[in-house]
Amino acid sequence: MANHKSALKRIRNSETKRLRNRYQHKTTRNAIKKLKDAEKSEAEKMFPSVASMIDKLAKKNIIHSNKAANLKSKLAKHVAAL
Repeated sequence: MANHKSALKRIRNSETKRLRNRYQHKTTRNAIKKLKDAEKSEAEKMFPSVASMIDKLAKKNIIHSNKAANLKSKLAKHVAAL
């Protein structure tokens, strides 16, 4: 266990951030699944918000920027093919 006050604070902060990141990542994954299952008109409406969620994850380094680009590309392809 940590001995310094700052180390204890770092542990608290990192746990809070970990839970927040986990929540945001899971929410985005669920939105992607919903988009894949949706009909064409609904998917077209959902795509901008899902793409925005993916961009936010990449911006905060929760996922890699290349992964975000690949996800958005695949989703755009999927929506166009519906």
